[in-house]
Amino acid sequence: MITHKFEKIGELDAETTKQSLKEIQNVCEQCKACDLHKTRNHVVFSDGNPTADIMLIGEAPGADEDATGTPFVGRAGKLLNEMLAEAGFSRKEDFYICNTIKCRPPQNRQPEREEKAACEVYLKAQISLVKPKIILLCGATAASSFIDEEFKVTQIRGKWLNIFDGIESMVILHPSYLLRNHSEEQGSPRWFTKRDLENVKKKLEALRQQESPVTQI
Repeated sequence: MITHKFEKIGELDAETTKQSLKEIQNVCEQCKACDLHKTRNHVVFSDGNPTADIMLIGEAPGADEDATGTPFVGRAGKLLNEMLAEAGFSRKEDFYICNTIKCRPPQNRQPEREEKAACEVYLKAQISLVKPKIILLCGATAASSFIDEEFKVTQIRGKWLNIFDGIESMVILHPSYLLRNHSEEQGSPRWFTKRDLENVKKKLEALRQQESPVTQI
């Protein structure tokens, strides 16, 4: 596995973080570093809380995302929202959501290496500024951007990985895959995803407790 290297940025207050991300988004919206700018309707930069403890990284915008400029909308986004809420999360407050690339590939094909390379600077900046405690890689294509060995997403999902420097990370199944697998019986993809999100919740609580230990009297 590769370790994703990104620039260390000192502690910033929430307002400075938001402003810095907005400035990067403004640059990104004018980006013409790859040919995807020719076919996009909107740059899809991010959604959620810029100071969230969890960052979710998907693959690339789809048609709904390209039309709205917001990641993870449409049927897949609705299912993601439902599963996050069921696990006790607020998408708006607990997550900062983005993709490995910011423009939709035509016909929703997988992003090419050059396209990922062109967008890497934006993703690195997002990681550096948000400073999440946990990064979730949503789906096999997103995970393949950071894992340099062959893997099956159904085997690697749900495990805590050492991919990012000092940030807990996990691969979860993509909601579009779950839309094709409706069963919620034990051992099904949806059942595993619910367990994975519960595990993320427990990990986040543990990390927060480490930062704010209870004083013993």
